[in-house]
Amino acid sequence: MKSVELNLTPEEYYNERLLYEAAGHAVGVDADGISHVEVVKRSLDSRRGVRYRCRAEVYMAGETFALPDYISRYQDCCKGCRVVIVGAGPAGLFAALHALELGLKPIIVERGKAVENRKKDITSLVRNGRVDGDSNWCFGEGGAGTYSDGKLYTRSTKRGDVGAVLRKFVEHGADPKIMIDAHAHIGTDRLSPIIAKMRKTIIGNGGEIHFGCRVADLLVDDEMDVLGVRLADGSSVEGEAVILATGHSARDIYELFYSKGWLLEAKPFAMGVRVEHPQQLINEIQYHSKHFSPLLPPAAYSLTTQVLPNIQALKHSSTQALKQSHNPHGVFSFCMCPGGVIVPAATADGEQVVNGMSNASRSSAFANSGIAVTISPEDVPEYTRFGSLALLRFQQSVEQRVFEVAGGGLRAPGQRLTDFCERRSTGRLNRSNYMGEYVHGKLDDMLPPFVCDCLRQAFRDFGGKMHGFYTEEASLLAVESRTSSPVRIPRDRDTMQHPQLHGLYPCGEGAGYAGGIVSSAIDGINAIERAFKVMSNV
Repeated sequence: MKSVELNLTPEEYYNERLLYEAAGHAVGVDADGISHVEVVKRSLDSRRGVRYRCRAEVYMAGETFALPDYISRYQDCCKGCRVVIVGAGPAGLFAALHALELGLKPIIVERGKAVENRKKDITSLVRNGRVDGDSNWCFGEGGAGTYSDGKLYTRSTKRGDVGAVLRKFVEHGADPKIMIDAHAHIGTDRLSPIIAKMRKTIIGNGGEIHFGCRVADLLVDDEMDVLGVRLADGSSVEGEAVILATGHSARDIYELFYSKGWLLEAKPFAMGVRVEHPQQLINEIQYHSKHFSPLLPPAAYSLTTQVLPNIQALKHSSTQALKQSHNPHGVFSFCMCPGGVIVPAATADGEQVVNGMSNASRSSAFANSGIAVTISPEDVPEYTRFGSLALLRFQQSVEQRVFEVAGGGLRAPGQRLTDFCERRSTGRLNRSNYMGEYVHGKLDDMLPPFVCDCLRQAFRDFGGKMHGFYTEEASLLAVESRTSSPVRIPRDRDTMQHPQLHGLYPCGEGAGYAGGIVSSAIDGINAIERAFKVMSNV
């Protein structure tokens, strides 16, 4: 077997004969002298013509290719040491799966419902416009990632084995192509049954999952050792360790820590809008042609810039806003969904939040992406009185303001991109794929002035980088505010335990140490690994 780098047109990549000829040319043999070509990594490069850049393993005639083994080796953990895992999102589920490999008994407590029943609640939410605080787009089995496309790209390659996470997904039904794609995704429609299979693996090997169990408190003794959790119904679940994997929207957990005086930290996060374009337009921009191969997937993009709020633009703002206006801000695309839809992602009544998702086919006529502005405690000095919850209170206030201006329910207010940038009222809204009512709304009446100013500068910059991005065909919907947690639950670098609460292992997005499915899964795996080492030493 020889490993080679290939640079292929879509037609060459998807035609087996042409693929074998390209591989044969790379290794110096005729295509007939090759028994198999296995692409192990691929990325789409459209900078100079649209090409697939691939790394492939070429097997010569007489050599046999063996399919990879994706089956994990789990132990029967019925009698293993009990570990309580709070939350059934990526961090919690992967912590539980790894616990089975270590011989520990995972006991997951999840405030929401199993993914099958969660679907029914989300359908009801969209139909009736009322949010169930325990079962929604963010809460429930699989966490927020279940309904955001199942994107598997991460930069956290040094924190753990990304391949191990992807193999677990394939083991439970994901397309093996996620192992080779540079920006792999599963699709919301296919992710739900995968999550259900993970649950069956956990239960089938001696673990437990309890739905409808919202944690109200931690069981802590006089030595500050965590012995388990107390649920909202008054019952308790005890274990040798507690993995806290509650997700970025579990505000009641932050409130619990704050009320108890347990260590918390305000953490910078990002806020902005979700921008929506016709997918055909994004395809033409990215593929540099109105006529491109039908073999190509719906095009995606990734954008980032640095801007400095304009003091003149903020002249009507408060003195405090002017003081922070000299801080540079990053503005970036987030959770880009080719062929996707926009969903209402609030977790409580009285809030308006939007997010994006797409199914495996990415067949919608629209592309959408969060465009978010980085925000630190220094940007909102009027909230410093809330201490570690400063940015959480700021986040809540903006979501409530947007809800109020939009008129309540699931109404998403917004404008055409060009109208927002030119400070005009939008007379006619574009069509939108938002799963709710899209209404007129002046974003300047809802979002902080420095956020609006940063967005205006960024959109013009993005229009220079992607000619055609800045267009009246694009719509802005508010507010994209759940990009990450505005609070961090601190932990020891080596043991991953909370500095005060021994035996508590905060992890994932909710703890402020991950961002996305794969990085959260890795963090959950690392947390259970550290817990196992501590328990073994004892």
